[in-house]
Amino acid sequence: MQTKKRAGSSAWVDPDDAPVLTDEEIAQADVYDGNRLVRRGRPPVGDRPKEAIKLRLAADVVDYFRSTGPGWQTRINAELERVVRRATASSRTVGVKRRSETAKPAPTKRPASVARLAGTKA
Repeated sequence: MQTKKRAGSSAWVDPDDAPVLTDEEIAQADVYDGNRLVRRGRPPVGDRPKEAIKLRLAADVVDYFRSTGPGWQTRINAELERVVRRATASSRTVGVKRRSETAKPAPTKRPASVARLAGTKA
């Protein structure tokens, strides 16, 4: 008569006999604080750290910056900062008002549901 195979027929291995991890393997390991994956990388620096966003750019813009090699995203950020500095410097010129300062605000109309709650007419 044939006997059943035992489940887990391989020999038990003591976890203390595990191979030693290399420095490279440790560097690639995920670190958890409870159930939360701890984000690796440099922590935010300064009062206004950079913010991670998703941004859609024209393909030719991305192609150009990628062709400049490693650090292309940093170069895009530098160009955007330069544009912002130039725009804010030109708006500080004496007697020049930004379009947002000269435009009249559009009248706001409350939705009927909000007006009823506030006790006023829409």
